Amino acid sequence: MTEALDGIPAAPLPISASAPGKAIVLGEHAVVHGAPELLFALDLRTQLIVQRGERTTLNGDAGALRSNPYLARGLERLAPTEGGLELSSVTRLPRAAGLGSSAAFVAALSAALGALGGGVGRPELAQIAYEVEREAQGVGSPGDTSAAVAGGFLALNATVGTLLWEVRGPSRTWTVRRVPNPGWGWVVADTGVARATAPAVEAVGQRLARPDGPELLDRFREVAQRGIAALVGEDREAVGASMRENQSLLREVGVSHPRLEALLEAAAPTCVGEKLTGAGRGGSVVALPKPGREIETVRRLRSAGASAFSVLPAADGARLL
Repeated sequence: MTEALDGIPAAPLPISASAPGKAIVLGEHAVVHGAPELLFALDLRTQLIVQRGERTTLNGDAGALRSNPYLARGLERLAPTEGGLELSSVTRLPRAAGLGSSAAFVAALSAALGALGGGVGRPELAQIAYEVEREAQGVGSPGDTSAAVAGGFLALNATVGTLLWEVRGPSRTWTVRRVPNPGWGWVVADTGVARATAPAVEAVGQRLARPDGPELLDRFREVAQRGIAALVGEDREAVGASMRENQSLLREVGVSHPRLEALLEAAAPTCVGEKLTGAGRGGSVVALPKPGREIETVRRLRSAGASAFSVLPAADGARLL
């Protein structure tokens, strides 16, 4: 059964669109190789305003088409062929921090340009946003962009949940399913150590190509499957245990970082689970606090030098404003 989601309607310029970031609870990196992933859309969003201009600019920068590959690929795919566009973007998401800033920008851009082109359904929007981000980065899976398009909790390559859509890649197809939000509060914290997605994804791919790689990938798969089932069953302790197992595997494939480890240690006393989120090698952590201890977790992480936020899953994905 496929869940019905309203698409993006047609709209004239000027257009304003918004899309959320994301936090990956389980399965980053392994999802690129077909394993399950669990993630949710963050209630931290990016807003984009698009209007007609003499030339194409982003926040007044006429060189953005050269410096911003996400903008360049999105306009190449979806923009009208005539005339310039003035784009203005504001965001609450830190850049290069593993919280889906590029996916939120791409989803908002694709929604705005899809509306300008006559409207677009969400399955098509998810496919387009994935392709734009992957072309810009060179690697990746559709989890981030699907969360930015759909909102809420999602599971990729899982056997539970309501099917939203499939996303086709060069060598595989991912299923994207809606799973229920258990209503818990979460905490995310940015180390301040910027990282690039592509080198980390490529390094993990090389690690999984070693003789023990298939066994390691199976361990990622088993942990994610167990954690997704625990989330559906609203078993907070079991989800937290899966997060910690997942973090051990991420250490094993070499994508943790001393700053990440320091934040995980700071959060642990008030949480049932905590791990890096995103590509790793810097970026951010996601933590599942014990009931009622969200603010204490934020304080501990800020005392450890992080920019930390108490967050909830964003119910809405990409939308026009």
